[in-house]
Amino acid sequence: MDHKSPRSLGGRDVIDNITLLCDPCNRKKSNKLTLHQIREARASEGRMGRGLVRGREMEVEASTMSRDDTMNFGGPPTIEKLDIVKEYLNAYTTALKYKPRKDNPFKLMYIDAFAGTGEYKSRQEDPSGAQVVIDGSSRRAINIKNKPFDRLIFIEKDPEKYGKLLRLKRENVHRDIQVENCDANSFLRNMREDWRKWRGVLFLDPFGTEVEWKTIEKISKFEALDTWMLFPMSGIARMLPRAGLPSEEWTKKLNLIFGDESWKELYYRRQQHLFDDEQHERDRGYRGIRRIYKNKLKNLFEQRFMEESYVYPTGKFRFEFIFCVGNPAGIRLAKKISRDILQKRAKP
Repeated sequence: MDHKSPRSLGGRDVIDNITLLCDPCNRKKSNKLTLHQIREARASEGRMGRGLVRGREMEVEASTMSRDDTMNFGGPPTIEKLDIVKEYLNAYTTALKYKPRKDNPFKLMYIDAFAGTGEYKSRQEDPSGAQVVIDGSSRRAINIKNKPFDRLIFIEKDPEKYGKLLRLKRENVHRDIQVENCDANSFLRNMREDWRKWRGVLFLDPFGTEVEWKTIEKISKFEALDTWMLFPMSGIARMLPRAGLPSEEWTKKLNLIFGDESWKELYYRRQQHLFDDEQHERDRGYRGIRRIYKNKLKNLFEQRFMEESYVYPTGKFRFEFIFCVGNPAGIRLAKKISRDILQKRAKP
């Protein structure tokens, strides 16, 4: 048995508000309204402004309530990234706990630009045989206890994953959590905060090669967000053929990622025989790709760029996890924290 309109939301204990529901569905519905009820409430109340926004959020949340769209676990690379970010967030918030002063007030912000669903399915199973679910970056940021973030912003373009994040927001109604269903590049480039009043951490962990160079340039100008960014070496390498130049489509994409045609430095002209036409070829591996991108970061962030990074060099998905400092006044402390974290993962 279940209450159609939850008692916690004003539903009455009468026969018209009772329905039959199996245990699994009862648990999933919890104290939420059904999608049909939400639409009826919106039609009858005609809410405006914030009410309409909240109504849309509730509708999306209800539409995804019955689906299990928890993200699949990405293996060791996923857990390494999440652990690095969690360690940094703990150390960062602890270090800044007493930094805001009357003459230098600021609040703490965390931005997850490709937030996913907030959790991952592990490859491990619990005693009952079910997959173990581990916390994603957004949940880990919420759970920072020593000095919680004053505002958390989760950006996710996928509607189903966005619905999961809305549920996460409702689980933490006492926190200032902003969930955005949009393109991360556009959102970040259009932020209009007074960055003198904020310090924070930005986590750029795209599912592919979505991060554009114009976005990196904008972030650098904020001078407020310490940024952990995933550079997908293998994804970029797949756009760069060993023989011949990339297609027109890949050329446009590469120009967005690098901000220019600097990636063309990877190619050299080769003539196998005297009367053969010259061909463009590229060296094997990822060293050149990494060198060009990191040099661009170094020129952009200058002293705020950190040379040391975490490289995951095996498997199909190879990436480099790069760190750049936001506030110039915090370079020394931020780099020390990051180096200590990465040193633990350095191979002997």
